[in-house]
Amino acid sequence: MSAPRTTAPGSQLIETPERVALRRAVADLGGRYGSAYYLAKARAGRPADELWAEAGKAGYLGVNLPAEYGGGGGGITDLAIVLEELGTAGCPLLLLIVSPAICGTVIARYGTEEQKRHWLPGLADGSRRMAFGITEPDAGSNSHRISTVARRDGEDWLLTGRKVFVSGIDHCDAVLFVARTEDARTGKLKPALFVVPRDTPGFEYRPIPMELVSPERQFQVFLDDVRLPAEALVGDENAGLLQLFAGLNPERIMTAAFSLGLARQALGKAVEYARTRVVWSTPIGAHQGLAHPLAQCAVEIELARLMTQKAALLYDEGEDAAAGEAANMAKYAAGEAAARTVDQAVQTLGGNGLTQEYGLGALLAATRVGRVAPVSREMVLNYVAQHTLGLPKSY
Repeated sequence: MSAPRTTAPGSQLIETPERVALRRAVADLGGRYGSAYYLAKARAGRPADELWAEAGKAGYLGVNLPAEYGGGGGGITDLAIVLEELGTAGCPLLLLIVSPAICGTVIARYGTEEQKRHWLPGLADGSRRMAFGITEPDAGSNSHRISTVARRDGEDWLLTGRKVFVSGIDHCDAVLFVARTEDARTGKLKPALFVVPRDTPGFEYRPIPMELVSPERQFQVFLDDVRLPAEALVGDENAGLLQLFAGLNPERIMTAAFSLGLARQALGKAVEYARTRVVWSTPIGAHQGLAHPLAQCAVEIELARLMTQKAALLYDEGEDAAAGEAANMAKYAAGEAAARTVDQAVQTLGGNGLTQEYGLGALLAATRVGRVAPVSREMVLNYVAQHTLGLPKSY
């Protein structure tokens, strides 16, 4: 009887040799830590610093960032591989979505030379981390209602507002905040992006109690006339949505990779259990009532992986419009596949599926991340209905 796959099937046929090697190397690294390490850190309220540091030293955290600033010179396709394989090994590092994927990408694309030299080498090797703040209590999925305001005061900026669900601030050096320039109150969205060091006066953050078992905690942020120098602004204050979506499309692609890692991790545990758990002299995996649902999960995971690869490749090729559609579809498909796979894995293990020994119970809440963040499944369907199918806008 053959053992279950430990690496993504068919990778060598649709990925370059370099990406196949990257996938295997990251899988090996993740396997040396595993879910026991990750869950112990999460339950103790501590970050996975050892894994983060080793991944940074090996060049995996900055694989998507420009080589001239210490990165690997690759793209989101490469970084998605890193997150997927770490998640499959039991270590889904949520901050990978934020620090190198969103913040690193935005600074690499639109930052000044000084900003690039100041931030990118540290983001690439893991010695510095940056959080991302966009969600607000009264805005949610409607980014046009963002009320955090940046107004000029001489050469400086004053930033005022509130953010929620900002991941990992307590272990980050700074936060990339999305605000509106003051004249955007007329109704036209003109987001502007600002890097705010964590120790800046007027910047307060408090943890949000969550049911998630994760090393990265969630925070609400209060910004009270936070004074920032002119160089805190990233890019052009009048560039509008272009700069924002330079970070949001990678966020969706990386969230898909996060969900895929969870799904593959859960499927691997369920398949191994179904192969070895014997009841009435027969492995339970021999029964179609368990085998077929697991096989269906495998199909859905592979379909979601292909969509995620398509979205990442489109983004890396600069096809932003097509990448936006594909990124939303990938995020939706991977989120749904992960939720169904983890649920089926728990069902396969029965009572054992809810014990800490197997670590599947913690994944039940984690899979909801891929369904509700960074954009809900319902808003993805609204996007597809309007932009792909050409149906009237419903909201």
